[in-house]
Amino acid sequence: MPCSRATGKLLFPASEIRAWIAARYQRRFGLTVDPNQILITSGSQQCLDLVAKVFLDAGDRVIIERPGYLGAIQAFSVFQPEFVTVRLTESGPDLEELERVMIENKPKLFYAVPNFQNPSGMSYGLAARREVAALCLKHNVVFVEDDPYGELRFRGERMPPVYSFTQGQSVLMGSFSKIAAPGFRLGWIVAPPEVHDKLVVVKQAADLHTSTFVQRVLAEYLRTESMDEHVARIRQCYGKHRDHMVAAVKREFPADVACTEPDGGMFLWATLPEGVSAMDLLEEAVRRKVAFVPGRPFYVDGRGERCMRLNFSNASPEGIDEGIGRLGEAIAGLLARRV
Repeated sequence: MPCSRATGKLLFPASEIRAWIAARYQRRFGLTVDPNQILITSGSQQCLDLVAKVFLDAGDRVIIERPGYLGAIQAFSVFQPEFVTVRLTESGPDLEELERVMIENKPKLFYAVPNFQNPSGMSYGLAARREVAALCLKHNVVFVEDDPYGELRFRGERMPPVYSFTQGQSVLMGSFSKIAAPGFRLGWIVAPPEVHDKLVVVKQAADLHTSTFVQRVLAEYLRTESMDEHVARIRQCYGKHRDHMVAAVKREFPADVACTEPDGGMFLWATLPEGVSAMDLLEEAVRRKVAFVPGRPFYVDGRGERCMRLNFSNASPEGIDEGIGRLGEAIAGLLARRV
């Protein structure tokens, strides 16, 4: 086990990783985070489970974005909350609707993905981040910020986390899955001391601790390699794939299919014309040996019938051209049948 050069004391992998995370927040955002406020988890999905265990009782109200992250909907649903939703726009949540929802429902949490949201790819602007934090403080709502994609920015300026503006009334989650290796299943939660202590207790009940072997491998990587160079390569690769898919969608899809053009992340969000079902399209697409994720599971109220999530990070440019081409043909076929 390695020793600190300064003190000669033994270093444990979780301590090294927490210190690395805290230093990265300081360097990227000027955000001071005590490493002791950081809990290492078995992936970011466990973050959601632990937060729900600490905060939620049956019947508690939780605000989520519309559309919202399916993994969070699944994790929170186990604890039987009542979901209320707020419309997501290209610059963030509809702020008037958000405050109205807070006033009318008195929610305990607002869960959101401010950077390159899954599934839509949309992000919060700086003004929206400040206003969301202000509304959470005003109405005593804990902001639960999920940020697995924030480092995957291809265009535009880096945005500070909403956590920066919440005066401690929030938790901030991150993941090494999107910037190091998905198979490591390593995530983290930054939380105020009183919340952190409760998270530790419920995590001990879940798995005692996150794999020390995987933490050791990651700690060695962080010690000997440049994460900045690695992330830069990922951004360059994914950015090219994003540009390629956006161009392919414009070229191959009918003009009345709307699609987001995110500045980072992994996903595009497409909306089909009125009268065209994404589930019907999926059946047609599978016959052509191409698939996507239909939009309905990303809503808690039955919406999303015409929506679909497209992933550009895990396909070659050639595969993107072929897949989007087949989808375009499938959409055209459904539209022709509708007439």
